[in-house]
Amino acid sequence: MLTTLAHADASTCGHKAAALATLLRAGLPVPDGFVVPLAAHRAAGAGDDPLVHDALRRDVARRLATMGDPFLAVRSSATDEDAPGTSAAGRYTTVLAVRGAPAVMDAIRTCWASAASGRAAQDDTAMAVLVQRLVDADTSGVMFTPTHTGGSTRIEASWGLGPSTVGGTVTPDTYLVAPDGAVRRALGSKATRVDRDRHVGGLTAQAVPPAHRATPTLDDGTARELTELGHQVAAELGRPQDVEWALAGRTLRLLQARPITAPLPSWRITVPDAPGLLLAGTPGSHGTASGTARVLHGPSDIPRVRPGDIVVCRDTDPAWTPLFRVAAGIVTEVGGALSHAAIVAREQGLPAALGVRGATTAILDGSPVTVDGTAGTVRLAPS
Repeated sequence: MLTTLAHADASTCGHKAAALATLLRAGLPVPDGFVVPLAAHRAAGAGDDPLVHDALRRDVARRLATMGDPFLAVRSSATDEDAPGTSAAGRYTTVLAVRGAPAVMDAIRTCWASAASGRAAQDDTAMAVLVQRLVDADTSGVMFTPTHTGGSTRIEASWGLGPSTVGGTVTPDTYLVAPDGAVRRALGSKATRVDRDRHVGGLTAQAVPPAHRATPTLDDGTARELTELGHQVAAELGRPQDVEWALAGRTLRLLQARPITAPLPSWRITVPDAPGLLLAGTPGSHGTASGTARVLHGPSDIPRVRPGDIVVCRDTDPAWTPLFRVAAGIVTEVGGALSHAAIVAREQGLPAALGVRGATTAILDGSPVTVDGTAGTVRLAPS
């Protein structure tokens, strides 16, 4: 029933697993693992058939025994995910730091269930599930390979495991690596990190010591090494790629690769020309929109959003994706341009400015604002 990761293809295991299989066969540093194929999800009736579960549980237990029962990352690989036309970034569930057959089975069912969740766009989505060794990362992040000849590689990085960067819960360090190897950097505010809980498994979040928040997550040599890996990934997969990666000690690992589906605004550092009236952050998604600011402090505020509002929040959660079909623009206090929220905003043509410090206090709920996602700014109305 299970497929070894190196043998996965898109028709049976989804695009995400197939892309990693291609990289693994090319000798690139992808963690090993296996795939629960699309057919298992279909046979289980989206998780309702106990006979399928019994057979799958036995197969999973046997495979884990051959792997030495490590901690694992369990990820979706749906039929509409990581395809050339749409990324479905953040739409489905990933479960990190699980160990043992019962926990892995629970994680598989969680991934299956996310195919039918409110944030999934398709009712007929079939889902394969990718099970890989977890990389206990010191640093992790996202990389966008160049989209044109002579372009630079963009890297965002933060401490610990990937959810901080991909989920946009911190403002990461940003690196721009030119074709000649020159590296530009801007340090983010990496106030928290997510790691594997060493005692019980699962994840734990903790504060980063203040002195460490301003320390670069990557040196220039590692940024160049990562860039070279990105060039190899794009060459193997035949187009520019959005790559999730992890660094443990001095060893880089590639965790995911998907096609870049929408243009990324240029990286720039904006100096406000009207202090107090212009707030500056990171350009996240092209375009300009004006509307009423709707400041959200949690999920209970979501029903207050009306069509045409500018959503202002600390960060976005994947469960908030339906807001992107209602709002006219997005402003976050933390997060980077390579986070899932920014990717979805670009795919939907929604202007977004990210990492705008103090946005939820400087912007008054109900006030008129203009967000420029190309420049990464928010203009307030004079009082």
